[in-house]
Amino acid sequence: MSGRSRARPLGVVVGALPPGPLNAITDVEGVLVGHTTIDDGADLHTGVTAVVPRPPRPLPAAVHTGNGYGKLVGSTQVDELGVLESPIVLTGTLSVFRAADAVLTYLMRAHPRGLSFNPLVGETNDGFLSDIRRRPITERHVLDALEGASGGLPAEGCVGAGTGTTALGFKAGIGTSSRQVEAGMPVTVGALVQANFGGVLTVRGVPMPVEELVPGAARVEPPGNSCVIVLATDAPLDARQLGRLARRAIFAMGRVGASYAHGSGDYAIAFSTAPQRPVLPDAALDPVFAAVMDAVEEALLNSLFMATTTTGVHGHTSHAVPYDRLRAG
Repeated sequence: MSGRSRARPLGVVVGALPPGPLNAITDVEGVLVGHTTIDDGADLHTGVTAVVPRPPRPLPAAVHTGNGYGKLVGSTQVDELGVLESPIVLTGTLSVFRAADAVLTYLMRAHPRGLSFNPLVGETNDGFLSDIRRRPITERHVLDALEGASGGLPAEGCVGAGTGTTALGFKAGIGTSSRQVEAGMPVTVGALVQANFGGVLTVRGVPMPVEELVPGAARVEPPGNSCVIVLATDAPLDARQLGRLARRAIFAMGRVGASYAHGSGDYAIAFSTAPQRPVLPDAALDPVFAAVMDAVEEALLNSLFMATTTTGVHGHTSHAVPYDRLRAG
């Protein structure tokens, strides 16, 4: 990502809450991220992103569906039981089923006696820039992302499951951010997004249409546009409360100009890494809600600001956000 910058170094600071040390989902202790990127410089721009909680154990979790035009494998069991039993894997739409099978391989290796598993695999449609019908994701690609997951600042922009995505008229990808708040105890909230949705880029309340920032560029809103948001927190919360966080993650898309279109599969997945203990009272959650909103907004901006102009299948081009015009805005 040489030459590209996250939002904060550009002077775009979202809210007053402090970020974690890395300003990333990996600021939540025990949360790792891995990517596998497929980019042949021509027709394939896709990949896999894995969010891997460590140590592996069932975690309280919730899924919120803002608009269900998508394929989130494993979501109904998370809804029913309120438990996350696998890493979370993101990829392109037509590869989601192969990716789920690969996660099953990973889980079966980890639990040789297991007879039932619930891989949680999400997607957005990267078919505008990548030859999605080739379904290039293999088991090895998924296992590499899972086995290579690590702490530290995750790569952002055109990497992993964000390699071929477009959002708000510009090239987008993977983005991450975090916030630290006091909610009767110190709490960290981290967000990671796979951004691929329509609307008009809005930065701190100012609309910045691609037609104005990139003269001559046509608005790009490919069909099947979507967004998947992953939230991690060390706050002791139950599944119901995590559902409240997940809903606010979808709300935060509106801050950056999301159109919430008919064909946009907008999902948020929230989980807690806290050891079992009494959960926070609902009355203490306001600062955590604020942390979710700010972290998701900044993660979405990072997903665009870190992405590079990409030309893909059929000569389609998605332009990077131009920083000079951004500053002028």
